[in-house]
Amino acid sequence: MNITSIARTLMASRVKAAQRWASSLEEVQRAELQRMIAMARNTEWGVAHGYRSIAGYEEYVGRVPVTPYEQLRPMVMRMIAGESNLLWPGRVNRYAQSSGTSDGKSKYIPVSDEGLRCTHYRGASDVVAHYLYQHPDSRMFSGKGFILGGSFANELGGLRHGVRVGDLSAHLISRISPLAELVRTPSKSTALLADWSVKLPRLVSESIKANVTNISGVPSWFLTVLRGVMQAAGATELHEVWPRLEVFFHGGISFAPYREQYDAIIDPAKMRYMETYNASEGFFALQDSPESHAMLLLLDAGVFYEFIPTDSPGLEPVPVWELEAGRTYAMVITTCSGLWRYPLGDTVKVHTTNPVRITIAGRTKCFINAFGEEVMVHNTDAALAQACAATGATVKDYTAAPVFTAAKTKGRHEWLIEFEREPLDLEEFANILDRRLQEVNSDYQAKRSGGIFLDRLSVVKASPGLFERWLAATGKLGGQRKVPRLANDRHIMDQMLKMNKNI
Repeated sequence: MNITSIARTLMASRVKAAQRWASSLEEVQRAELQRMIAMARNTEWGVAHGYRSIAGYEEYVGRVPVTPYEQLRPMVMRMIAGESNLLWPGRVNRYAQSSGTSDGKSKYIPVSDEGLRCTHYRGASDVVAHYLYQHPDSRMFSGKGFILGGSFANELGGLRHGVRVGDLSAHLISRISPLAELVRTPSKSTALLADWSVKLPRLVSESIKANVTNISGVPSWFLTVLRGVMQAAGATELHEVWPRLEVFFHGGISFAPYREQYDAIIDPAKMRYMETYNASEGFFALQDSPESHAMLLLLDAGVFYEFIPTDSPGLEPVPVWELEAGRTYAMVITTCSGLWRYPLGDTVKVHTTNPVRITIAGRTKCFINAFGEEVMVHNTDAALAQACAATGATVKDYTAAPVFTAAKTKGRHEWLIEFEREPLDLEEFANILDRRLQEVNSDYQAKRSGGIFLDRLSVVKASPGLFERWLAATGKLGGQRKVPRLANDRHIMDQMLKMNKNI
């Protein structure tokens, strides 16, 4: 019996539904919004914003402002403490921990049962449905999927009974259906381990014995695991271990910096890659054609979308049916987990409007997320201030960028710092800076744990006046122009390092 063929038949309706969206964008999205408003009409938020009498999108916009996480935090913390019917009906017991706010170490994104079912699991199912539609020769269900996830480690103490806080992937794995459990590896007990020094060898030992046909996860994390599998098996190419491996479903960070490294361990002729756009807040898009990296926006998966043009940030958000191809927008979402007109922090470029296909353009703020660490400027500013206080150093300017994983090295962050007063020991300064950055950013701390995924950051001393010289050379000197504190690629860093060497 060909299980893959059966799955393709059962899932075909989702592909057909997506094909119908092109002619009914507005209808589908308005229906999603109205359904969520109706469900939340008796919540504290719904009562405060008059949800009972909202008849459509136009009234919704008039009553509900764009609401960043900082404004939601007090209500979210009340929900974690046990209060019900606040942002979403009933009691929400699951929260995805994520870095990225200016008012605290982490944010805690509510994940309702509705959100799990209608957004995250539906999105994952849609990915498989589209993959099977694109590749009729697939045999992915003839073996198992290797799903790499996180854990329920978190910063909160004294959680009430039944509440779980941690990585979104941990929530998804812990609640996965018994049927899906039959076609995945590793075991739940291994998948949910928090200590990577224990987890990594168990991931290797369990997966190496399995008939793995597909893998799902963040590219940077998986690279470390796959190399461990190959080393344990004495293999030089991954298909020596898993001869039926056919596809990598990836998301979370850009795959581009890792493509060459994956091609070095996996025969490109035997491997397919499918990009997804999923986050703690929802599952938003998937690559519906192997010929294009643009991703299909999922319109009936418990998310209502709005978009703010990045070239006109003062404008009001527009709905999906008013998008223009070729423009870049900041995303604002409403979800069936209780986020109402929530600025996601991502920018996307719209490639087509019928249907809507997008690519991720970046973040609305400076950041480094090359390895899933989500390091923001307020994190680095805080860590740097603490390192200076501990060493007596003072900093004039700085920038930081990732050093990507190579064949024999792990990734790390590289800092270029112009000191007003240098520390006596630059290596000790780097040690302190690294420790302080872990303290202010839990995601960076997780990636640094045990030195498994990331090495300690490195610090390069900038020559006096380097930052001003770079700005002058790029025509940006003066006014409010400055070198970006953080970058998710090495374009600026490499330019500045070259200038630094030529002094």
